[in-house]
Amino acid sequence: MGEAMVVIREYVNEMEALVARSVLEAHQIPAVVLRDDAGGMLPAMRLLYPVRLAVRAVDATPAIRILDAPFEDDRRSNDDRWFGGTAGR
Repeated sequence: MGEAMVVIREYVNEMEALVARSVLEAHQIPAVVLRDDAGGMLPAMRLLYPVRLAVRAVDATPAIRILDAPFEDDRRSNDDRWFGGTAGR
């Protein structure tokens, strides 16, 4: 019998959902992107039914933690990012 799935995020943009799925899969958490757009023939349906990201119920907490974690580059200041860490010296 299959495992229970839970939706952990909703997206308006399918690409954002696909990137989030890739991040989770890089952390060995299987995920699926669910969309109700008639197989891509009615993309306007996403306004009524957002693109959803689902994982196994047992993976929900770690998946949310991973998606909520800041990117490593976000921890550095903008000056460090653009000037190679020499700003203010």
